[in-house]
This record gives sequence, C-alpha cells and structure tokens, in this order.
Amino acid sequence: MALEGGETGMRSASITIDLGIWNRRTKLGFTFGSSTGFKLPNGSDRLTDASWILKECWEALTPEQQSKFAPICPDFVIELMSPSDNLKVTQAKMQEYQDNGARLGWLINRKDREVEVYRIGKPKEVLQNPSSLSGEDVLPEFVLSLAEIW
Repeated sequence: MALEGGETGMRSASITIDLGIWNRRTKLGFTFGSSTGFKLPNGSDRLTDASWILKECWEALTPEQQSKFAPICPDFVIELMSPSDNLKVTQAKMQEYQDNGARLGWLINRKDREVEVYRIGKPKEVLQNPSSLSGEDVLPEFVLSLAEIW
C-alpha cells in the first residue's frame, strides 16, 4: 500500500474526523482510519482510507481478533484517490470490498471530481461533482460535505 501525499492525507483525515464525529453521536459502530488493516473473508489483507463497522459485528470478534488485522469486512469503506493511484486497481479494490460484504462504499476521485458509489447487490453509480454524499441506510443521517475534499 503506497503512502499518501500531504494533500490527500489531509483530506483523508478530514473524512475520518467527520465519520468519527457522526459515530460518536450515534454510537452505532466503530470508525477506523487509514492505518487499520482488515483480513477480508476471501483472505486478502486490505487497508481503507476510512471505514466503519456496525457495533454488533465488531463486538462479535474476540479481543485477539480485534487486536490484529481483524477478520472482517467493514460495512462501509471510503477510498480517496491519490494522484499516484491507478483507477482500475482502486475500482477492483472497491469491488472486492463489495464482494466480501461491504454494504456501502465511496471511491472519491478528486482529479475528475467523481464519486463511485458501491452498494451491495447493485451496480455502481457514478456521481459527477456532487456537493455531498449520504450514508443512506448504512450510516443513518451521515452526510459528508465534499467542499473541503475537492
């Protein structure tokens, strides 16, 4: 996994902060930053830029499982494209999350001002220059403003 540059890292942190503030208010689950690794059900080790797991799913893991690359796919994942990222590789990663149980995923492409929305059991949706994103039924009442991300 390549490291982020300063601009991407700053924006990634902002996304994680917004997700974390929402989660502290709702107490529905747990928020994870870009240095958290997960072992997906297919055996792949993956890191996301930001992710979230429903409280009941996280608490079903043992303390030992929680302390390592947890054997779980996040319910929600965000990938923020860095200038050095390859779009096709990142799209494949998003599809892998979806195939492994992620209920909602956002691939944010700053360069093209596009967001690809991945929903379990549905084809991806491409949004052109959205001002915000809704957490839908996965993250009730969570809205991410993209003003600072673009």
